[in-house]
Amino acid sequence: MLSFEEYVHHDALGLAALIREGEVTAVEVVDAALARADAVDPAINALVARRDDLARGQATLPARQGIFDGVPFVFKDLFCWQEGWPAEAGSNLWKGFVAPVDFTHVRRVAASGAIAVARTTSSEYGLSITTESAAHGPTRNPWSLDRSAGGSSGGTAAAVAAGIVPMGHGSDGGGSIRIPAANCGLFGLKPTRGRNPFGPFVGEGWAGLATQHVLSRSVRDSAAMLDVTHGPELGEPYGCPPPAGPYLSEVGTDPGRLRVAFHRTGLGGTPLDPVNEVAVADAVGLLEALGHEVEEAHPQVDLEALAPAMMTVVGANQKLSLDSRYAELGRWPEEGDVEPVTRAFADYGGRVTAADYAAAVQTFHALGRRFGAFFERYDVLVSTVLGQPPARVGEIRTDTGDADAFLQDVWNRMPVTQFFNVTGCPAMSVPLHWCPSGLPIGIHIGAGFGREDVLFRLAGQLERVRPWFHRRPAL
Repeated sequence: MLSFEEYVHHDALGLAALIREGEVTAVEVVDAALARADAVDPAINALVARRDDLARGQATLPARQGIFDGVPFVFKDLFCWQEGWPAEAGSNLWKGFVAPVDFTHVRRVAASGAIAVARTTSSEYGLSITTESAAHGPTRNPWSLDRSAGGSSGGTAAAVAAGIVPMGHGSDGGGSIRIPAANCGLFGLKPTRGRNPFGPFVGEGWAGLATQHVLSRSVRDSAAMLDVTHGPELGEPYGCPPPAGPYLSEVGTDPGRLRVAFHRTGLGGTPLDPVNEVAVADAVGLLEALGHEVEEAHPQVDLEALAPAMMTVVGANQKLSLDSRYAELGRWPEEGDVEPVTRAFADYGGRVTAADYAAAVQTFHALGRRFGAFFERYDVLVSTVLGQPPARVGEIRTDTGDADAFLQDVWNRMPVTQFFNVTGCPAMSVPLHWCPSGLPIGIHIGAGFGREDVLFRLAGQLERVRPWFHRRPAL
């Protein structure tokens, strides 16, 4: 039997290598993941569905020669459907729904040989930067159980940080991969818009803001999975430059001397917590010591235009989502179907006009051009993922019916992540800093459109000089 210490000593590629070389079996590895879930999930509340017999059955099948053959994996429970699995979007409104088909992304992950062992918690419809839905309760941070794991991919972040799986799926429409990665001491990359597909039913999420990928303990796992999942499918509405070569090969490549810009406040001028200021200064000092050219600079961001644009796009899409679900159910809304913030976003969306929506998308595109010009002068932009250490459980409320106030609260906590969704540029959270209380502080690094190669090279260099893989919560 594979012990937990043996299991957690390896990343996903390492486990796959052990299986391939016959040192362990896929069944032993899957059993180790399920045993760890039994041990820690009651404390962290990261999993919403398990199919242990299915996972064990898949582990007994002949190897498919995928790069992650036999490695346990989890999917976030937010519209990335797996045929035959519950798909409830963190919402009471979707309780009992079972997905009839696999999404394209799921099929591509399955082609890697990874074995799904569970689905993980999400904030309702992915709206909050914590994962504390009325449907499933709070997901807790393995580094400190009174703190949030972040959102909306909080369940995956908690599951990976707690050692249930070495890597898992997340989606990111405003920071929802990078924020939980930052809270839980993980590596989390948001790819370029159009890098990973959203099919088979939709071409985009939130007017192109949303994308999906993974949260992982190692950089190379993230790169290897993106090698498997990237690329357009028929009818894809967005395109992006194809990679020059495998992303996995970029991880070990010297990034050269990069032109690094950084900022000490939020892009809209919001001050950071002193702990986060120290984290930024520490990261900048490390980059300078590595020989990179460092300068304080950032693109100009018009919050007065972008905040209403975000409300318009998210609200309109939320209105569509609720209307479609009620039409499928054949009934009117009832008390307790969704959280007050979700209803407030949908109500807001019902009041905006088609012209409002078109103007919001144009506002997004204008910032994209500004970022494009900025990344002609700099290779990367460095800051902190959040403006403060991880929030306490219950600190960010979704039981209020004021969508404007909710958005203002979360935007005050988000110095930069949402702007990389608006522009479609890739960005990552790198676990370079822990504050004196022992909580992780993720460093945010973004690059120009299509330049995941730059990010993987830099992340690989940072991982080599300041390794974090064996730094784990005492859970």
